Amino acid sequence: MPTLDWLGRPDAFTTAARVPSRLLEPVSTHGDAQAAQRNLLIQGDNLEALKSLLPFYRGQVKCIFIDPPYNTKSAFEHYDDNLEHAQWLTMMLPRLQLLRELLREDGSIWVSLDDNEAHYFKVLADEVFGRHNFVIDLSWQKRDGPPNDRKIGLIHDHILVWARSKDSSSKKTSAEEAFNLMARTEKADAQYRVFGEPSGPDPRGPFRKIDTTANGKGGRFVESLYYPVRNPFTGQDVFPRQGTCWRHSRVDMERLQSEGRLYWGVSGTATTPMRKLYKSEAKQGMSAPSIWADAGLNQHASAEVEGLFGSKASFETPKPEALLQRILHIATNEGDLVLDSFLGSGTTAAVAHKMGRRWIGIEMGEHARTHCLPRLEKVIAGEGGGISRAVGWGQPRPDGTPWNAALHGGGFRFARLGEPIFDAAGHIHPDVRFATLAAFVWQQETGRAYDPQDPATGAQAGTPLIGIHYENMSCLRLPDGRESPISSETSDTPASASTSADNGPLFAPDAPDAVAAVTRPAVPRPRAALYLLFNGILGDRRPQGGNVLTRDVLTALLTLHAQSPAPDAPLVVYGEACRLGPERLKQARVTFRHIPHDVRAG
Repeated sequence: MPTLDWLGRPDAFTTAARVPSRLLEPVSTHGDAQAAQRNLLIQGDNLEALKSLLPFYRGQVKCIFIDPPYNTKSAFEHYDDNLEHAQWLTMMLPRLQLLRELLREDGSIWVSLDDNEAHYFKVLADEVFGRHNFVIDLSWQKRDGPPNDRKIGLIHDHILVWARSKDSSSKKTSAEEAFNLMARTEKADAQYRVFGEPSGPDPRGPFRKIDTTANGKGGRFVESLYYPVRNPFTGQDVFPRQGTCWRHSRVDMERLQSEGRLYWGVSGTATTPMRKLYKSEAKQGMSAPSIWADAGLNQHASAEVEGLFGSKASFETPKPEALLQRILHIATNEGDLVLDSFLGSGTTAAVAHKMGRRWIGIEMGEHARTHCLPRLEKVIAGEGGGISRAVGWGQPRPDGTPWNAALHGGGFRFARLGEPIFDAAGHIHPDVRFATLAAFVWQQETGRAYDPQDPATGAQAGTPLIGIHYENMSCLRLPDGRESPISSETSDTPASASTSADNGPLFAPDAPDAVAAVTRPAVPRPRAALYLLFNGILGDRRPQGGNVLTRDVLTALLTLHAQSPAPDAPLVVYGEACRLGPERLKQARVTFRHIPHDVRAG
């Protein structure tokens, strides 16, 4: 596969691993406090913000939309859009790496660019996401006419789409399989009519006529699909038109005939029958085209921003809400998580909120506070611009109940990037609490986001047990960054060979032989029980107390472990120090990891 090469490429591939993870410092909560837990606005550098989100949201985002700098060689008030090409690529690569990790397996990323960088970005993103996960290059018409400064005027942007993963057995990516169809149009429905037939109107209702022949050009002619079909009204045997063949096998055509699904014309004398596609059997929606000329224009977006702020608000190229509405309709469902790490004027978050999606928005600079924040406050108050009327936002409820911002407006949290969680020497910031470090430990061991409220983790609140790591939870991270899935079921590798240098056995051998292990019903097996001794979780903050693995602490952990969901699983214990020797740890099936040295921010 072709790849890009540029000055700084090797360092760019390791930037994401080196960038510090920071604390997310709460600033304010807006709207309903409970609903606000669904949505998050972050002020700060998006590279560091994305890194800091990983322990909590890795593998959770259904749709990412980004509108990064186009590198147009212009200077705007809020950012410089004039990076040297290599600098632009170096800026984008680590962000793409982190964005990929945040996506769900059935998630997708949508990227808006123009001709300045779109084609280079396509090659770069193919390397990050995999060329087989590329979905489509959409053309969005952004202005109603070409500019007069060029002989050929650009009126569209590219919207490039990638999926997170693809099943090798499917022609479509996992994201495409989950995409929603567009609503049917009156024009599409008008194709379905009640046609006259010798036997009278078809009782199954309106239908659309579909050609039963296929063009024989280009090697598509198939000899077995050239056969006679008898017209039931004339008794005549008819053949496909010259140069064509039937689309269906002889058996299928006979079935269509017997079911009355072939249309022979008003008088029944047609020499080529048409297949009936009934309106009642048609898809409830329509495929979206690759050219979007009806999804709003830049001028509409400017008007929306001006209506919110009373001026253009210094955003040169905001995106219209209608464009984001279409993307989120296709790529998400109500309750799904949406992320925009180049939030700009806040359009993605505003649209996601109005459409009942959860959202995370990241924007650097003061206008995160001066523009994004007040715009989203207006949203939860029920503002009526953009797509509001189309989705019923700020309008009376379907049951006639008047709009009430306190009941219907939802909420969001506003946060800033704080201090690094780990300093250059690896020491943990004193403001870090147990739950935050637990999320980092969980991500490190499982490659997944941490949710202690999820019963599947087996976490026990108020105890050092942060969860049970089952085989079906994770992927092994290979040195080059690729992923090797761990079997979620069984393995045919002998237990003695299925080990990791620092994680111990990958599964427990409970079958007499490899064949039995493969053929037995799938049962997720515990890989390890993860325990964290930190911040005095056992009630003793002295250095010799609960943060250190002593004989007494081990006894307490083993007692707790015996009552856990996986009492037979080996233990991985993170702590500040260990006072036990290797033999005692081996006897107790404990792997000890040191805080902070064995806690990686990457």
